[in-house]
Amino acid sequence: MTETASREARKALNSSLKKYRPEIDGLRAFAVVAVIINHFNKDLLPSGYLGVDIFFVISGYVITSSLAGRESKNFLEFLTGFYERRIKRLVPALVVFVLITGVLISFFNPDPGGALGLGWKSLLGVSNISLYRSSTDYFAQSTELNPYTHTWSLGVEEQFYLLFPFLIWFSGFGRQATNGARNLFLWVGALTIISLVGFIYFYQRNQPAAYFLMPFRFWEMSAGCLLFIGFQKRARIERILEQVPPLLVVTAMVGVMFLPVSAAVPATIGIVILSAILIASLKKGTAAYSVFTLDRVVFIGLISYSLYLWHWSVLSISRWTIGIHWWSIPIQVGLMLIMALGSYAWIETPYRKLEWSLLRWKAIGVGLIPPASAAALIIGYVKTEPFSLFLGSKPQLIATDVSSLTAPYSLKAKNRKWSWKGEKCVLSDNSQVGKVIRIEDCTIGSFEEADRRILVLGNSFSAAFTHAFERLVEDRNYAVTITSSWGASPIKEIPNNGTWDKANDFYWSSTVPSLTKQLRAGDIVFLINDMAGFSPKEITGEIAKKLELLGLGLTRFSAELKAQGITLAILNGNPFAREAGCKPESAVKQWYSPFGNKKCAIPDRETTLERRKQLDELLNRVSAAGGVKIVDLLDVFCPLDECTYHAKDGSILYRDEWSHPSVEAAKLSGDVFYRLFTDDQIGR
Repeated sequence: MTETASREARKALNSSLKKYRPEIDGLRAFAVVAVIINHFNKDLLPSGYLGVDIFFVISGYVITSSLAGRESKNFLEFLTGFYERRIKRLVPALVVFVLITGVLISFFNPDPGGALGLGWKSLLGVSNISLYRSSTDYFAQSTELNPYTHTWSLGVEEQFYLLFPFLIWFSGFGRQATNGARNLFLWVGALTIISLVGFIYFYQRNQPAAYFLMPFRFWEMSAGCLLFIGFQKRARIERILEQVPPLLVVTAMVGVMFLPVSAAVPATIGIVILSAILIASLKKGTAAYSVFTLDRVVFIGLISYSLYLWHWSVLSISRWTIGIHWWSIPIQVGLMLIMALGSYAWIETPYRKLEWSLLRWKAIGVGLIPPASAAALIIGYVKTEPFSLFLGSKPQLIATDVSSLTAPYSLKAKNRKWSWKGEKCVLSDNSQVGKVIRIEDCTIGSFEEADRRILVLGNSFSAAFTHAFERLVEDRNYAVTITSSWGASPIKEIPNNGTWDKANDFYWSSTVPSLTKQLRAGDIVFLINDMAGFSPKEITGEIAKKLELLGLGLTRFSAELKAQGITLAILNGNPFAREAGCKPESAVKQWYSPFGNKKCAIPDRETTLERRKQLDELLNRVSAAGGVKIVDLLDVFCPLDECTYHAKDGSILYRDEWSHPSVEAAKLSGDVFYRLFTDDQIGR
């Protein structure tokens, strides 16, 4: 066969392969419905979020199909043509979505800066990177309050598009070279293996990276690419896969979506493989094909991009306002469909059909630049007080008067004034290794004249409890020295990685010994840390190892102190407020939340105690063996069966989304500290 005849044969095959397949849109409908069900209620379809992974496989298949046999004079024409189609497909609807959602969320979120910032980053295709850098847990409740969280998947796709056309062209596939398909298959195949191995490895060690970053998602989109090339070069592969009953594959996919989130790695791999098989096996004459090509199913697939954009916005704003209830679901689904239909009819379709000549560029500029500029202005200004669109009321809290955990603190006791000089008492990052923390700068009360001293050690939570020690100083002539290393581990045996690793080592090896040697018999060392990390929803091998190290470290430290006649006290784990990700302003009851504020829901008391069980058992063993005092504030932070952001008197218990206690909560905790640390038995 001559080269010309071979080229014509390949073009004919490519043309047949690129024919519109309505069942692919049916598969898109299946994927987006699974995602929406999961986002309404994770208990209904725990792994329904895997619908996004189905989209990734479809994207790789369809993009490769669209580029097969496409004639281009040169690489520049090929590249600009590729990005023209991608921009028309994604950007207009995204810009309008970001603009409208930005205005709406600003009405109900008292502090919309974080949400709006993520919206702006989604326009740049980097929202996934932003979520990774903030170490966001996609499955945490706090993500549900940000109407742009779901745009991470668009960032992954857009970053994939930065790489993929180069692979297509320089492999020869985009130029219809003789070995182009083979080269592309080998190149993409090698990258797929690397990406998949990276995904499996990092999901166990750095879940945000594996979840949000494109290199660890590349294998999913490339699976679709490999599937298409496999069909093109080996028709036998397609014939084999066609023998698999598609209804059986769909059933298996639904089964995978019922797996718990803890099975994310095998579930993701399974859904990608099954999606590829389904694309191959969905042929005319099968029952699944008949369902997937129903007009209404195909139409849901056609509007799936706009539906994906708007469904999360509707749910997020609902969570800020009326909430999600059985009776509200029809209304919310209706709103999703209305917004998606409007976006598809008035934004997506017109721009996709637009021809981008020089004159058309002007039309596109008129259509896109004003909304994009408006989105930027909203993001830049409505988060500031003078331009705030917020319709609710903001709380008047003592906590909001404290600008930072290290704000200067003073109190009067016995007609004398002592100051805790916050910044001098803290190692804020690795750059502060070598800093000397002095007793005289960090003590409330008179260290020399005190009847008893308490040395507080820990991370940022130790500084947040400063106000809890007022009564001990005023009424009992105690001196309380408060120090902190941001992000420090609760004991030196447990390593700390990242921003605070060197500071953590220095704190435990140098700062702590220099302070404890200045104590005397009868004094107390009080460890205050956020212990939530030792009580995750599921105990993994890594957590079990940390619990073991915690027990060994506490036993060792307690013995060292006991030899000096000093008692060790440990603050037990508080409720898991950090998982709600709420700022104090969000916890205030508002007129537009008439059915109760569920935005700041915290696991209830029973769940908290169940999750704390292994930590409690460990601390009890350490206490029994070494006379260690365990301090539990659960009754303060969870006074009722249902833990909330509010104390019994209605005050807000947390000062920020990281669950640091508010000044009010610290003062309430002070009553517990007073009773425990004035007990005649402790340290005597």
